[in-house]
Amino acid sequence: MSFNEIFKKSFLDGYASAELTVTSIAACLLITALLGVYIFVAYRIICRKEFFNKNFSISLIAVSVTTAAIILAVQSNVVISLGMVGALSIVRFRTAIKDPLDLVFLFWAISVGIICGAGLAVIAVAVTAILSVLLWVFNALPVGKAPVILLVTAGNYEAESQVMDTLTKRCSKSSVKSRSLSGGQLDLTVEIRCDDEQGLGRALVELNGVESVSILAHDGEVTF
Repeated sequence: MSFNEIFKKSFLDGYASAELTVTSIAACLLITALLGVYIFVAYRIICRKEFFNKNFSISLIAVSVTTAAIILAVQSNVVISLGMVGALSIVRFRTAIKDPLDLVFLFWAISVGIICGAGLAVIAVAVTAILSVLLWVFNALPVGKAPVILLVTAGNYEAESQVMDTLTKRCSKSSVKSRSLSGGQLDLTVEIRCDDEQGLGRALVELNGVESVSILAHDGEVTF
């Protein structure tokens, strides 16, 4: 027996194929699909107040099942596993994930697929239960109210001091974001936190030189 034959035999014996039956494969994929559906529902509930992407939520189920199938194929045959590594190495995903929470759900779906494919469904269920509790608890925690954006247009530069004095009296927080001066006209953008936005708008409109006031909702992060 040559060295190459001895090496190949030793290599293949060290990575013996797993004995998979139709029943075990079906059970694995079924459990993965059920957990994927649960992740889909959890994503839908948690993101009820945000921009909901239906295609992304559906892909969570597909990712879970597909990942489980890949793991089953990899552990069933060493040749398939080597070919799978080469095939997946050329795949490039160019879709940018901007929301960190979307990344959490995507990694959750992939992890469930890997764990179930490895035959450790109990761990997948336990991880799903723990993540569910953590996500729902921290999602229910109250956070600071996001500030609003105040846009003020005035016919003279001197109006800025009056506007800022009014904001100091009526707002708990205020921060000037931009100041535009052109031809005697002032355009002021201020990030504010105010309980009585309607009263603030009326008070600013009544100031001498103020031509228009706009208050816009701010969906960004809380900065103060």
